[in-house]
Amino acid sequence: MDEQLKEQLVLEATRMLDKAYVPYSKFPVGAALLTKNGQVYGGCNIENASYGLSNCAERTAVFKAVSDGNTSFDYLVVTGNTDHPISPCGACRQVLAEFCDADMPVLLTNRKGNIKETTVAGLLPGAFQSGDMV
Repeated sequence: MDEQLKEQLVLEATRMLDKAYVPYSKFPVGAALLTKNGQVYGGCNIENASYGLSNCAERTAVFKAVSDGNTSFDYLVVTGNTDHPISPCGACRQVLAEFCDADMPVLLTNRKGNIKETTVAGLLPGAFQSGDMV
């Protein structure tokens, strides 16, 4: 991954923090998803008074891309206002496993600049896949 492109993705994920709709938790999360054709989709968490209807930043970015017809991805950045690099919830990990290659890089970060690099498989080893339904 080109360092300049990686920095652009971190900036987009950070920009998405300001777009988060978090009136209940006050805990914004931002994401930036790079498609294989070079498009970047930003995502933020969007809360609802009925908490179960809320959506995380990672899933927002994936769903925006998929709704635009993009289903092939190269890289994901997730950021938040945490003391350590933020980590996706279980539901987001499963959605990533559905749409991303297991070896796709994922950069977890925070506003302090701390980073952790991993992969989709590193986030969810043994993910449930469509082939498991036979």
